[in-house]
Amino acid sequence: MPVPPVGIAALYGGPYTRDVVDLLPRVGQAHLVGQPVQALDTPAFLINIPVMDRNIARMAETFRAAGINWRPHTKGLKSPALVERLLAAGASGITCAKTSEAEVMAEAGVVQDILIANQVVGAAKIARLLRVRNMADPIVAVDSVANIEELEKAASAAGTTLRVVVEVDTGMHRAGTLPGEPTVALAKRVAASPSLRFAGVMGWEGHATRAAEPGVKEARIAEAVGLLTQTADACRAAGLPVEIVSCGGTGTYWVTANLPGVTEVQAGGGILSDVVYREVMGVDHEPAATILATVTSRPTPTRIICDAGKKTMSSDGAVPKPLLDGAVRKVGLSAEHATIEMENPTDGPRVGDKIQFIVGYTDTTVHLHEELYAVRDGIVEAVWPVIGRGKLR
Repeated sequence: MPVPPVGIAALYGGPYTRDVVDLLPRVGQAHLVGQPVQALDTPAFLINIPVMDRNIARMAETFRAAGINWRPHTKGLKSPALVERLLAAGASGITCAKTSEAEVMAEAGVVQDILIANQVVGAAKIARLLRVRNMADPIVAVDSVANIEELEKAASAAGTTLRVVVEVDTGMHRAGTLPGEPTVALAKRVAASPSLRFAGVMGWEGHATRAAEPGVKEARIAEAVGLLTQTADACRAAGLPVEIVSCGGTGTYWVTANLPGVTEVQAGGGILSDVVYREVMGVDHEPAATILATVTSRPTPTRIICDAGKKTMSSDGAVPKPLLDGAVRKVGLSAEHATIEMENPTDGPRVGDKIQFIVGYTDTTVHLHEELYAVRDGIVEAVWPVIGRGKLR
């Protein structure tokens, strides 16, 4: 039997009460609300609320000014509390990577309009998709006839309809149909199904995020997005209604939002920002996410050991940056430790002191934690459960 939506406020939207802790026993940290950050046990994932709100406002205004919708991706956020904040800022819906993530958001009752920007393949996943359909109005991406056939069969048997977008390969060469006629043909197949509703097309110009030379990145984004919008026009010319032309991420959003033919952008991770977004993709956002760690050893005057390693913060996209006085020569992560080598000898921080690291890549760090500590002026304002962690299916 489907679990009915309970509403985010009923879970943890207001004051963090004892009732809420009973509902979410793994968090059990209500007593920390109102306490200084230094009272937290470590490692701990911190979100600076004023900084995050400035990033949200900056993104929301970009999309308002462009006259398009904002459908932020939540694969690196994982918390309905953050989604509710984005919707309050003007987001029209959300994007998820996996059906189980969409299930979490639907169960929380925070959002109805959910794009699963992925192919949902196989009986187990499609059954889960139909469960989401009982609670919300999801959209799913397709790029093959075989997947369309299994989706339409399952939806028909359930007596429902599913919204579908065709994913277009705009140059990243991951999933997606070829632009132009191959996409139009698949879109016609979707439109011909009584249990599916063709909603439009989506793509991701991810291959253009890291071009650093002036003007080159913008040109690559425009070229990729042009393939998507031209394909949308070809669908319309074939008599197909195209409501959605969805693309864009944090690494491209300020360019993509202003390209003609785009109806919505999926950028989401930029609300937290991190080393990858700032230094690799050139996103001019403030870092709102940090990891609080404790110094556990000072073997030498130039070496600092902390209790936050690879199980706490990923280094696959970029190495986290410790916020310390003095020049840092190197940071290394092992399973449970961070090793910081300083350029010059230092007296501090000392054993027992707490320091912060700017997150290397939030998309592969948030899911490592059970809760996010929302902080304002050094005080814990809320504890947000990461109830989307582990949702990989």
